[in-house]
Amino acid sequence: MKPDTSALRTDPIYLRMLLVSSLALAILIGGTMLATANPVLWKLSWRVTDFSKKSIEFGEIISGGPPKDGIPSIDKPSCVPQAKYKDAAETEPVTTFVHKGDDRAYPLRVLMWHEIVNDTVGGIPVSVTYCPLCNSSIVFDCRLGERILDFGTTGKLRKSDMVMYDRQTESWWQQFTGTGTVGEMNGKMLTMLPARLESLAKFRARYPDGKMPVPKNPNFRPYGNNPYLGYDSSSRPFLYRGEMPKGIAPLAYVVKVGDQAWSLKKLKKAGKIVAGDLILTWSKGLNSALDT
Repeated sequence: MKPDTSALRTDPIYLRMLLVSSLALAILIGGTMLATANPVLWKLSWRVTDFSKKSIEFGEIISGGPPKDGIPSIDKPSCVPQAKYKDAAETEPVTTFVHKGDDRAYPLRVLMWHEIVNDTVGGIPVSVTYCPLCNSSIVFDCRLGERILDFGTTGKLRKSDMVMYDRQTESWWQQFTGTGTVGEMNGKMLTMLPARLESLAKFRARYPDGKMPVPKNPNFRPYGNNPYLGYDSSSRPFLYRGEMPKGIAPLAYVVKVGDQAWSLKKLKKAGKIVAGDLILTWSKGLNSALDT
């Protein structure tokens, strides 16, 4: 009997790996990348997007494999009290966002399979986003002027970072900066809200009445399995075009404040770094979502 591979055909990680093989084959055969940007073809799936408005070069955008919403966002998630969340180790990473007494922790084991959670916390609409390829976990205020936006995944990458879109105008946004790059919202900026990437144990200790948003179907994805095994030590970012940094591993963790950044390796060794009125400290107890 042939093995059943139907589940793989819709799995985002499988599709991304399949795309890598296709790109490599294209280079060998013709030297031309199949992922060349083509707004004319994009219009088949993005009929509302105004591609005449942009602040980036289309050639910087690469297909990550999955189609539009192929990595599905979670909208209006269900929550359980953190005391009843028994499925993860205490050292597993969560994205913590707190507003007006509404204390929530979003497990990375869930976020890496959905990348966006559209939620309401403390009365305000937010999008909790996570790009595994950058390990960038960012919470955005969805209020922009008189609009309230919600977001989905385009399935595309720019500089190895997720390109997301708003469902109101289908404009494209760079997740790492919260900047509109293509469409009606080109040049607009989302407000980043203070959030932590920390261990489940630390969240539990600070917020005994905290809540954990969870998938409505716990079997929808293999939550808890790591599709990015060993990515921390990869020689280069996935589907990345651009120069590599000098004197530091391309995928090394850094702590960024303003226009400065310090390697986590350096901070871990020092224990504490003082830079002007800024104090950086490190403590153990948090697993990497992208290692073993």
